[in-house]
Amino acid sequence: MKRFPSFLLIFLCFMAASSCTSSKYVLKDYKPDDQELYNTILQLDSAFFGAYNTCATNLDLYASFYSENIEFYHDNGGLMTSKTDIVESTRKNICGKVTRQLVKGSVEVYPVKDFGAIEIGYHTFWNHAEANSKPSRPGRFVIIWQLENKEWKIRRVVSLH
Repeated sequence: MKRFPSFLLIFLCFMAASSCTSSKYVLKDYKPDDQELYNTILQLDSAFFGAYNTCATNLDLYASFYSENIEFYHDNGGLMTSKTDIVESTRKNICGKVTRQLVKGSVEVYPVKDFGAIEIGYHTFWNHAEANSKPSRPGRFVIIWQLENKEWKIRRVVSLH
């Protein structure tokens, strides 16, 4: 059995440590397969999280983005499959307390034939209940958008922190 070269181990440790910097979240070589779809999904992301960030007054608009067949996977909160429960949880735990900010340059969008699109990126959250709030560490997210009757809906969400 060959030994793992020590310089390779040092290199891997360096890469792991350097990946914690904010530049890791910015995509340098990503080019969307479909620029129009990419632009559409970024506009949807902005509108959806605009409603999320102002949900105290825009809860109905926020809710309208979700499909009735939603699945929301959250690493800390578990799985939610009820649109009503997701919206109620947002009202209770988020509205007026937390806002989300997309990490610019971190989003990838991939078309899904005859269905919609997959959005992958990083975002941070601000907890306004804390004095001197700072953004959270960037967390990875995946949103699966479905085009239903010429209207985009969020069908699946994976949110990791």
